[in-house]
Amino acid sequence: MNAKKSSKQLELSGKTILVAGAAGFIPSHLSEFYLNKGAKVIGIDNFITGSRSNIEILSKYENFRFHEANIFEKMPTFAKQKIDYIFSLASPASPIDFSELPVEIMRVNSEGTLHLLELAREKKARFLEASTSEVYGDPEVHPQDESYHGNVNIIGPRSCYDESKRFAESLTMNYRWFYNVDTRIVRIFNTYGPRMRPNDGRVIPNFVGEALRGEDLIVYGDGSQTRSFCYVEDLVCALDIVMFSDVYTPINCGNPDEYSILDCAKKIVKILGSNSKVICNNKLPKDDPKKRRPNIAKLQGISDFSPKVSFDEGIKKTAEYFRNYLKK
Repeated sequence: MNAKKSSKQLELSGKTILVAGAAGFIPSHLSEFYLNKGAKVIGIDNFITGSRSNIEILSKYENFRFHEANIFEKMPTFAKQKIDYIFSLASPASPIDFSELPVEIMRVNSEGTLHLLELAREKKARFLEASTSEVYGDPEVHPQDESYHGNVNIIGPRSCYDESKRFAESLTMNYRWFYNVDTRIVRIFNTYGPRMRPNDGRVIPNFVGEALRGEDLIVYGDGSQTRSFCYVEDLVCALDIVMFSDVYTPINCGNPDEYSILDCAKKIVKILGSNSKVICNNKLPKDDPKKRRPNIAKLQGISDFSPKVSFDEGIKKTAEYFRNYLKK
């Protein structure tokens, strides 16, 4: 990893990092990553999808502070607080959320992002917008690189997330151009690992949960649609690289290893030694992307990033977390 591009080589002691959405899956891992590097971390969350157990983990660290707040309504007061870096990771991001929390998703990615950018402007902090591969929609270009503008149904069932994240990217860039805020943008591809919600609605928690319970693994459509799965530890390293890089245009973050959904289901059954069967369901969700794989050449152009955790290892770690969760 390029020393100039990673906080591994930076002195974070005395630095303060604000993580919006800290009770969530990826943000809680990111917060812990920086706490272990000696930074002070301020977490914000309203627990609409985040887990209080994640905050309990982070609260064991002396340098962690938490504010329960809804950032699209009102930000906490940080009048006397020094803030050096801000990660915008507050949005619900699971398919089940698109139908249950569409307005909340749109507001946190518009009004919430605005409030975080205003804070970055006030504090002269560096700001990172955590966008998503969903901005590419159901892509007509494969693999997807950052120059592709996407194929999105702006009034479809996924549009609350797709379109609000596209807006958040545009807002971030305009704050850079108009107010000279120091900004970064990442586009996160499918990520999995411990601390995911078991009822998340995404592929990995669905399949792992079904396999652990000995239930059939339900594959939507014929299973030929593809995804690329990145283990959360690798994703956090990618976010760290981008935050401490000099690149302000969008950067894909993920693992380019690509699996069909059917092959993914079969591999999970095999890895976990489950007796579950894999069943294909003819009904494919509307606007479900047929292909999803990141081109990470841009990320690798500023670092020697390469995902370290294999799919087999990542699934075993995720399954162990779910086993412990189910025991509670």
